[in-house]
Amino acid sequence: MSSVTAGHVPPTTHDHDHDHAHHGPAKGWRRWVFATNHKDIGTLYLVFSFAMLLEGGILALLLRTELFAPGLQFFRPELFNQFTTMHGLIMIFGSIMPAFVGFANWMIPLQIGASDMAFARMNNFSFWLLPIGAILFTVSFFVPGGANAAGWTMYAPLSLQMGPGMDFTIFAVHILGASSIMGAINIIVTVLNMRAPGMTLFKMPLFCWTWLITAYLLLAIMPVLAAAVTMVLTDRHFGTAFFNAAAGGDPVLYQHIFWFFGHPEVYVMILPAFGIISSVVPAFSRKPLFGYASMVYATAAIAILSFLVWAHHMFATGMGTTSQLYFMYATMLISIPTGVKVFNWVATMWRGALTFETPMLFAIGFIFVFTIGGFTGLMLAVAPIDIQVHDTYYVIAHFHYVMVAGSLFGMYSGAYYWLPKWTGVMYDEKLGKWHFWSSMISFNITFFPMHFLGLAGMPRRYADYAAQFTDFNMIATIGAFWFGLSQLIFLWLVIKASRKIGEPAPAKPWEGATGLEWSVPSPAPFHTFVEPPVVK
Repeated sequence: MSSVTAGHVPPTTHDHDHDHAHHGPAKGWRRWVFATNHKDIGTLYLVFSFAMLLEGGILALLLRTELFAPGLQFFRPELFNQFTTMHGLIMIFGSIMPAFVGFANWMIPLQIGASDMAFARMNNFSFWLLPIGAILFTVSFFVPGGANAAGWTMYAPLSLQMGPGMDFTIFAVHILGASSIMGAINIIVTVLNMRAPGMTLFKMPLFCWTWLITAYLLLAIMPVLAAAVTMVLTDRHFGTAFFNAAAGGDPVLYQHIFWFFGHPEVYVMILPAFGIISSVVPAFSRKPLFGYASMVYATAAIAILSFLVWAHHMFATGMGTTSQLYFMYATMLISIPTGVKVFNWVATMWRGALTFETPMLFAIGFIFVFTIGGFTGLMLAVAPIDIQVHDTYYVIAHFHYVMVAGSLFGMYSGAYYWLPKWTGVMYDEKLGKWHFWSSMISFNITFFPMHFLGLAGMPRRYADYAAQFTDFNMIATIGAFWFGLSQLIFLWLVIKASRKIGEPAPAKPWEGATGLEWSVPSPAPFHTFVEPPVVK
């Protein structure tokens, strides 16, 4: 992060409070239902995404319960596939994406010295679309035929044959996609138009940069997903034949359209985490971020390359050798800018005055485990290997190392880092460390054995398996329950902090932290920068 200091920290509330009493937060439920303040909306996003994390996590634990031993114990395969599908959809569209938008709402105006987000009412609307989508996802379990069971990717022809639960999923994806597009527009306009005087683009904290690039990605890909699911909808109900092979359609076309959305989407879920880690590591290393400009360019390079590699998800569809070679090399190319980031974080820590508070523990844990996920991804980029382990537990292991240990650990790092600024009290450091070590150990117990299961040929999305896979599945299930219960430590810690149980937090609780957000009191006042600060 560049060393931004506020030359003049303005009064954080109006001098004439009695004239402006109606500008404070509304009382009771109206404050939240009609919220237009970026902090309140950020809080709503974060609370909602944690609730969806718990729902998606319960579905995952139901899956692991069934897989504890071979044979069918609890769920018939159709219901098992519904759990698999909805676990993926709820975690991606209901938890990870909204959580990062919550971070953006809270932190971007504070970090660039803006008074609020650019479009306050649209901000409220884009949030309230989310519970509607979540209700559609959840209710779909109770319609005839049950929820969508075609996998979170909703591949045709399966998605053409599902019951009405599939239509619920399509509408939910549309609604959540519209919310994402509005959030992205809001972030782009806020970052480009509302920076404080002197805050050039290359003085912004990296979190703002990663979100600006992510927002452009969202604008490019969400309409593609909308097109794909709309074509599924018309195939299902209006007699078109985009993906119906019996009527001359092409099911593989669906995969091309879906992954043209789906691969950049993976970076939508990880780039904001890169931004958070790029704030936390320098703060606890007490050094400026190594290679700030190269981090910005690497983020942009990742975003551009992410559009050129979609068919590496499709090596097993029988594409030509030339296409396989192109997608293989393009995928390997992405590891270069990603490597730049990892090396820059390590170089930032090198010879720094490190301390290991909870945000830093999660940041280092993120770097370690995300790098493992990156290496397994590099192996999957090699077409002959990918064809062998395609649709096995190896892919599940890779994906969760990137998403859980990537996105989720990144979020936890940011949550602990900024929680004093949000709540005005210091969180319970001992509980935070318990949360980190418990999550880190149980995560690896859960997902590391899946690499071996996949290499041995255990297919994913199956409710039953051969006896030789029993031991690793038992270990993974035990780890999964441990990991799930570990997240309740975080819930309890946040409840304590939000009830103001703890030491009052100073304006700048972390000695090495830089940036405008630390120039305002903790908790951040309802109206932050009435006059914009001047950045020197």
